[in-house]
Amino acid sequence: MDLPETTPQPKRSPLRVVRDFFRNHWRDLVLLLVFAGLIVALDQWTKALVRQHVPLYTDWLPSWLSWLAPYARIRHTFNTGAAFGLFQQGALIFAILAVVVSVLIISYFPSVSRKDWWMRLALGMQLGGALGNLVDRILRNGEVTDFISVGNFAIFNVADSCITVGVIVLVIGVWITERREARAKKNTEAPGE
Repeated sequence: MDLPETTPQPKRSPLRVVRDFFRNHWRDLVLLLVFAGLIVALDQWTKALVRQHVPLYTDWLPSWLSWLAPYARIRHTFNTGAAFGLFQQGALIFAILAVVVSVLIISYFPSVSRKDWWMRLALGMQLGGALGNLVDRILRNGEVTDFISVGNFAIFNVADSCITVGVIVLVIGVWITERREARAKKNTEAPGE
């Protein structure tokens, strides 16, 4: 049995692969980058306000919310580690990790079905959070501004919140999708029994 001859495909340069990827998925990428960009803008704006108006290592709360002081406050601080102040002194490692995660999210996002809005929302929030803290690491010598203080919990920022909420949305979305698929499978098997 003779196998049909195949014409070898010419190798594409890495630049062409990237160009083709963006050409084929530009709508999805624009949506992702606009959403993540809004998160980065909100994150950087809130951090700039805190840096400008609240001295480092001090608390602030409007007087009409003073009753909240034991539970929540704005506390200006910074960290060089991961979200919520974990793994201090790892600024370079976390900057590299943020770049790697961002590239992975950008490459994976177009393959996510447009109907799977849970996953798309989660990835957009995680990308925005990763980039928000990366901007701080680059512009502030590895230091990420934190200011949201709730009870005795670690102090965090908008970017940290988006990463965390993005993970929660992802877990809930996967759970709902799996339940929906299990229900559909059960319904297709039931009539034949």
